[in-house]
Amino acid sequence: MATPAVSHDVRVEPGTADQIDAVMRVMDCAFGDRFGEAWTRSQCAGILPMSGVSLVVARDGDGAVGFSLCRHVADESELLLLAVSPDHRRRGIGRGLLRQFLDRARADGASRVHLEVRDGNPAIEMYRSAGFAPVGRRRNYYYGNDGRQFDALTFSLDL
Repeated sequence: MATPAVSHDVRVEPGTADQIDAVMRVMDCAFGDRFGEAWTRSQCAGILPMSGVSLVVARDGDGAVGFSLCRHVADESELLLLAVSPDHRRRGIGRGLLRQFLDRARADGASRVHLEVRDGNPAIEMYRSAGFAPVGRRRNYYYGNDGRQFDALTFSLDL
């Protein structure tokens, strides 16, 4: 079932493995290869059939403009990816995807949620405003296309 629109013309709805092309288009434009954050097509395709994994797609008309990928195990949920196309940012789509993730985690019985994000990613502000707190740092976790390395920050939130 689709959740209420996050913007007057955007729907957030469950995604399926047959939407991988649309997900990869959003991923490519949202992340690029500058910081090494994007997943490959095979990583996405490989995790989607796993138990507890779910994909949510934000659609503007017929096109995907954002998505989230999460995993629920026991009493915890992890936000694996959240991306919004650059030309659709600052419209509440990312917050809508995050809100849907948190609602789903609660419905699945999670008592804690986790995520990991590149240090310096502007989305950190959104995660902090939703109540997430930093709990760890992985030094030099991401590798950019120019050979630079970037730390990953781990955040969690008790539900």
